[in-house]
Amino acid sequence: MRLLVLGGTEFVGRTVVEAALARGWEVTVFHRGRHRPPPGVRSLHGDRTAPDGLAALAADGGTWDAVVDTWSAAPRAVLDAARLLCGRAGRYAYLSSRSVYAWPRPPAGGDVEDGALVDGAAADAGPTDYPRDKRGGERAAVEAFGAQNSLLVRAGLILGPYENIGRLPWWLSRMARGGPVLAPGPRSLALQFIDARDLAAWLLGAVEQNLSGPYDLVGPPGHTTMGDLLEACVRVTGSGAELRWTEPAVLAEAGIEPWTQLPVWVPPDSETYDALHRADVTRALATGLVCRPAAETVADTWRWLTEIGGSAPQRPDRAAVGLDPEVEAKVLAGPRWGVVAGTTPRERASGE
Repeated sequence: MRLLVLGGTEFVGRTVVEAALARGWEVTVFHRGRHRPPPGVRSLHGDRTAPDGLAALAADGGTWDAVVDTWSAAPRAVLDAARLLCGRAGRYAYLSSRSVYAWPRPPAGGDVEDGALVDGAAADAGPTDYPRDKRGGERAAVEAFGAQNSLLVRAGLILGPYENIGRLPWWLSRMARGGPVLAPGPRSLALQFIDARDLAAWLLGAVEQNLSGPYDLVGPPGHTTMGDLLEACVRVTGSGAELRWTEPAVLAEAGIEPWTQLPVWVPPDSETYDALHRADVTRALATGLVCRPAAETVADTWRWLTEIGGSAPQRPDRAAVGLDPEVEAKVLAGPRWGVVAGTTPRERASGE
């Protein structure tokens, strides 16, 4: 297979490139040159936001079995690239997001991928907001390649090595510091995420199968729990950090923002939780999605993080995540941390 990856030097794009190379595919990456691509690829340079930014891709004249595009900004950049590549590539796989669904998100069960989508997302639009940018990117891919030759990968929460958003790296770095850790409860809270390597494996398999249309892509419901995820972080860092499980009400009272200040976590019994951690991925599972254990994702991300010196890269278009140490200490020093009705002090401390 001959694959063109638009991007291909960071997080998901890089993971897709490495997975394709491991399969023996011929890979070309088109990128801005800010980061070195994996060895073994053919490299083309260009900035999709600049005038004539696709010139190198246009002049190359190459042909490919498939294109993978991870673009997250103005949809017109997807449209320009897809139009240029129409007739030179067999299939266009666009890495979209479950954010394209209208609020509230579709419930589990039924044909989730046919749910209502956000309005106001045009294929030729400039940048607006993340959901509309991604929906516009989907429309751009379909407009250029047609519904039968475009694959729309609506990913959920993505974790794993090379992460440049900071969610799992923040938790790992926090555990490495040791001491009492504000752990958002309940400990048994079910989570959904997908390791970028499992996403890449499914995506390449989908290309081989000539799949088309939208697919929600994240781990199955209950893939792990908040307790299992954070305890795995404690184990791999070897810090002996003490998890202090804290009720959502206490966190809300303290003004702590779910998802951003406490990455991955959102309180249960909320529309946000349903949207992020109760996705129906029946269609993806039926077409070959396999997800590795959460503990493996944690261990491999920690190994990568330590190899690069302990500081994860940060996307410039995303705000940093994580809780300020002073805020954490203030909440832990308060009288209500970890208060869970019907448990003993020992059970509260252990999170049981």
